[in-house]
Amino acid sequence: MLALARWLMRSTPYAIGGAALATLVPWLFWLGAAIAALVTLRKGFAPALPVIIAAALPAGFWWSQGDVIPLASVLLVTLMAVILRERMRWSEALIVGTLAAAVMVQLGIFIPPGGTELMLEQLRASSTEIDRMLTEFANQGIDAPTLAAMVIGGVTGLVVLLAAIACLALARSWQAGLYNPGGFREEFHALRLSPKELAVLVVLGVGGMVLGAHALAMLAWIPLLVAGIALVHGFIGIKGMNGLWLVAFYVLLITTWPTILIVLLLGLIDTFANVRARLARSN
Repeated sequence: MLALARWLMRSTPYAIGGAALATLVPWLFWLGAAIAALVTLRKGFAPALPVIIAAALPAGFWWSQGDVIPLASVLLVTLMAVILRERMRWSEALIVGTLAAAVMVQLGIFIPPGGTELMLEQLRASSTEIDRMLTEFANQGIDAPTLAAMVIGGVTGLVVLLAAIACLALARSWQAGLYNPGGFREEFHALRLSPKELAVLVVLGVGGMVLGAHALAMLAWIPLLVAGIALVHGFIGIKGMNGLWLVAFYVLLITTWPTILIVLLLGLIDTFANVRARLARSN
């Protein structure tokens, strides 16, 4: 894909066309978002604005058709790219991206058009078990539509945030491959949250639960997860281990919840212990 990135960066019209075409094709929105992020990282927000608009316009069409994920991903990855370019810290970009995604969830932009009532009625009609469960919720005083809206919004916001992070990582790897070979690997392997940044995430998560902004509590752990993943990458890199270890790690991360908890714990420990610095000194 580096050859594609090289061609796109030859001139702005190439990047505009590539971003618009990719975002227009269903399920290729991530490529358009990555192209917009690449140009933003390399040139800055103002010069990249035509490319961002080119990616956002087809994504806006998909929003009008009921799919908000492409446009939300393009806007979110662009914001994170601006922060990463200006601040040169992945942790700050992740925290700002998490805040923005939580605001999207709280605003309800991921709720299906017309609300969740129609969806719940369809689920009731399709399964007697779901109908019985929803009836029990109602008997317990739980508002099923509100609960469904919170779950759908939270899960969709989580998907958008993870997609934006993946697109930003892809764009950063392209940028490094074109202009600074090996730079992305070094940068990502060094990613860790500072104690102050961890404290910010804790405050956001607890504050979200107390104030009823549940999206913050649902998403505040994502930067710590990414920091934990970076620690695993850094450990494997320092030890010179085979790349198959990373494949096995991601299989476990995707398929098992305990692995996610372990990675979160590793990220937490690394915040205070700086594990990679200790490993580098021991080597």
